[in-house]
Amino acid sequence: MLRQWFDSDFRPEGWNAEKDLKEGVDWKRCIPFIVLHLGCFAVLWVGFSWAALIAALLLYAVRMFAITAFYHRYFSHRSYRTSRGMQFLFAVLGNSSCQRGPLWWASVHRHHHQHSDDDPDVHSPVKRGFMWSHIGWLTSAKNFPTDYSRVRDLQQFPELVFLNRHDQIVPILYGVALWFTGSLLERHAPGLGTNGAQMFVWGFFISTVLLLHATFFINSLAHVFGSRRFKTSDDSRNSLLLALLTLGEGWHNNHHRYAASARQGFYWWEIDVSYYLLKMMSWAGLIWDLKAVPASVYREARELETSQSSAA
Repeated sequence: MLRQWFDSDFRPEGWNAEKDLKEGVDWKRCIPFIVLHLGCFAVLWVGFSWAALIAALLLYAVRMFAITAFYHRYFSHRSYRTSRGMQFLFAVLGNSSCQRGPLWWASVHRHHHQHSDDDPDVHSPVKRGFMWSHIGWLTSAKNFPTDYSRVRDLQQFPELVFLNRHDQIVPILYGVALWFTGSLLERHAPGLGTNGAQMFVWGFFISTVLLLHATFFINSLAHVFGSRRFKTSDDSRNSLLLALLTLGEGWHNNHHRYAASARQGFYWWEIDVSYYLLKMMSWAGLIWDLKAVPASVYREARELETSQSSAA
């Protein structure tokens, strides 16, 4: 078990052993989540500073963008193209969020879209309830292996497979960098009132826990609360609040209607910060070929709005 935490592809009993298990909470897999949450209470010892708070919020925003724009819109849906070097950088930034490797994340998400709110969906609140869809499914041994059959397009890159297999390396380095940065600030900018331990607690534990739950709300709340513009086969919904928390992921009903688009806020009034930043990256030549929402989807939205207005 300990070796598997540092090598997620380590399977002493074979690849099918865990897949054949019944779903349920594996308390050993709860340990990292328990440690993350308990770590937040260390703020009682390290205290508060504006520098630490600002760092925590900035790192939340940067890593949320890495999840939404890179792990989700790029690795899961290939909604734009980029170079191999930028692809690796995207994977590293996404991995710093402590949401495991890019291939595992993409394989789970592709499975979700194929079976959204049906029985095989591993995190459907409609089928399994809020707590399971929010965090319970992550603790199940059955959901731990990466299904490489769903990510053959990504499996061809050995650097991505390595990062996915050893998905603890980046989070550890991220934590070390935070402590080191805080120590440098303590020495060279004492007026900021921070130090290594404080920057670590705020930038790693607090920022990461907020990031995790905001991301998980898309699995749990975005299939329960909000509005439905499109008549999709699942119960996906649009929510401005979730869109603000997740830099655009809250337009979930839009996304489930046309997942290939780099844009999830289909209209100008649907705030989608991740898309705005991706657009700027395309202007800089870092990414290209952003997939747009087809005219047929907009036409469908107008027809549904017209029929709803007529019915009212």
